Amino acid sequence: MKSIIFWSIIFFNVSMSSQEKLPYYEIPKASETFTAGTVAARAIDGLGFRFYWATEGLRADDLNFRPNDDARSTLETIDHIYDLSRMIANCALKKDNAKKDTDKPEDFEGLRKATLLNLQLASNIFKETKDISEFKLFFEKYEVEFWTLIHGPIEDAVWHCGQIALLRRSSVNPFNSKVSVFSGRLQD
Repeated sequence: MKSIIFWSIIFFNVSMSSQEKLPYYEIPKASETFTAGTVAARAIDGLGFRFYWATEGLRADDLNFRPNDDARSTLETIDHIYDLSRMIANCALKKDNAKKDTDKPEDFEGLRKATLLNLQLASNIFKETKDISEFKLFFEKYEVEFWTLIHGPIEDAVWHCGQIALLRRSSVNPFNSKVSVFSGRLQD
């Protein structure tokens, strides 16, 4: 009887941890006010939603797929998006981007989760800010205005989410057709 209880507890804990709900399954409710911070946050939320669904249900074959020898694999593209999400989060946290990332996950699930959490963190900070101009991209010897965050890391990551959608289609595991990037929800 003790072993049945023990294994039931283990199975329950493993099941619960594997079903951890990540952010951006749906796009969060829009802010009721329009500020520079809420608009920046909404752009990040749109990125988070696209990344969530571009990477949902990827298989090992998808992650290793590359269209030719000169192209990034899907996993390498996800790794790059993680790096961009870290720049976005560091901007929100006012941290230097030149510092080595010692906490970078090495596996797909870890990269996916960390990317989504980085985006959620940045969005939450920007939603609450009164003055978006106080945020900059900091590097060891220089800083860049907030505008660069928009046309740089945010838009670059959106671009790469589209690449993942194309790569997974090419590896015969297409993007979920019920995902509506227009509404930010799954369609019925």
